[in-house]
Amino acid sequence: MTRLMIVAAGLAALSLAACETATPYQPLNARGAEASGGYAERQIEANRFSVTFSGNSLTARETVERYLLYRSAELTINQGYDWFTTVDRHTERDTRTYASDPFYAGWGGSWGPRWGVYRRGYGWGYGYWNDPFWGRPIEIDQVTQYQATAEIVLGKGAKPAADPRAFDAHAVVDHLGASLARPK
Repeated sequence: MTRLMIVAAGLAALSLAACETATPYQPLNARGAEASGGYAERQIEANRFSVTFSGNSLTARETVERYLLYRSAELTINQGYDWFTTVDRHTERDTRTYASDPFYAGWGGSWGPRWGVYRRGYGWGYGYWNDPFWGRPIEIDQVTQYQATAEIVLGKGAKPAADPRAFDAHAVVDHLGASLARPK
């Protein structure tokens, strides 16, 4: 029985460790992925693509944007082109806030006394946290995830020198390739 409990605890620890990994450079929804997120693209025209990279809550905005740029360059080379220009590029941030009361967490986290309380300057409130009677702290967690998207146009030959949004795909792959965290 204790051996079974040790194995179960080990499996639980491994599954939690998998959840605590920043998104590596990988396709979105890759089989056997160690973390959620990744890149995806959609062809719009013969030489125009929409490229996206989504990170999980442990992936920094800079990483998401760097992986998007690398994927754009990699896609350009794979399609037989030399350079790409970004027609549209933006990064979205999704922040969610979670609150929990550690005292009532043992009963499913949502059970507990509820009542209406009027506080001067705050108005009516519903609940039991940070009220004048109980005064218990609550745990607040914020989770932020980033998703970067770019619409790119691919080109052959020399990169347009006058366009600051144009990138030499081979140079981008050479400069950023070593900074990627790839799946194990």
